[in-house]
Amino acid sequence: MFTLYKKELGAFFSSLIGYLTIFVFLLLNGLLLWVIRSDFNILDYGFADLSGFFLVSPLLFLFLIPAITMRMFAEEKRGGTMELLLTKPLSDTTIIMAKFLAGLTLVFLSLLPTIVYYITIYNIAVPVGNIDSGAVFGSYIGLLMLAAVFVAIGIFASAITKNQIVAFIVAIVLCFFCYQGFEMLYMMLPTLFVKSLGIYHHYESVSRGVIDTRDVLYFLSVIFLFLMFTYTVLQSRKWQK
Repeated sequence: MFTLYKKELGAFFSSLIGYLTIFVFLLLNGLLLWVIRSDFNILDYGFADLSGFFLVSPLLFLFLIPAITMRMFAEEKRGGTMELLLTKPLSDTTIIMAKFLAGLTLVFLSLLPTIVYYITIYNIAVPVGNIDSGAVFGSYIGLLMLAAVFVAIGIFASAITKNQIVAFIVAIVLCFFCYQGFEMLYMMLPTLFVKSLGIYHHYESVSRGVIDTRDVLYFLSVIFLFLMFTYTVLQSRKWQK
């Protein structure tokens, strides 16, 4: 599995698109948080916290993560290497997990430079260090869990097609629906059950810096669900044969 994991990371960073994707994510985050006057702008907000970052990042992830995952299975199918991969002494579960962990690692690497935002706010706060560090790092954990869900969705979208653009679009639609779709349904059916089905409800809770077991179980369940969908898609190729 580790060999396939390294192959996925290498394939991403061997192309200009890989670096460009992360660069665009960091650029947009930086502009929205520090330059452009908006609701997300930290300096306009006037308080020493990163709430704007944790609000805008999921919206950027809706495009960043599908861009990362769109080639994972679609490119294998298009290039004819999918059959070769499936004949290797690797289980479908191992293949899926290697690609999932590679995708999550790439998201983690894209988030790593944003620690600079925390350091900056820590030093410009009055007095210095007047920031709830526990809440910030708790929110980072919530953002990583949300990213893991998006990666699982993106891998599933890539597994059902051999066209990367189609995989990209399908992943965006599915991620958006899982993130905001149930919030829209909640407006028509105002019940807590409907609201609790959506990612936004649980991410909103975790992004306050409070890690609730129910929220963690929700994220793990959705990740498992979409990875199982991907497993079923791979198995279906064997059924057809």
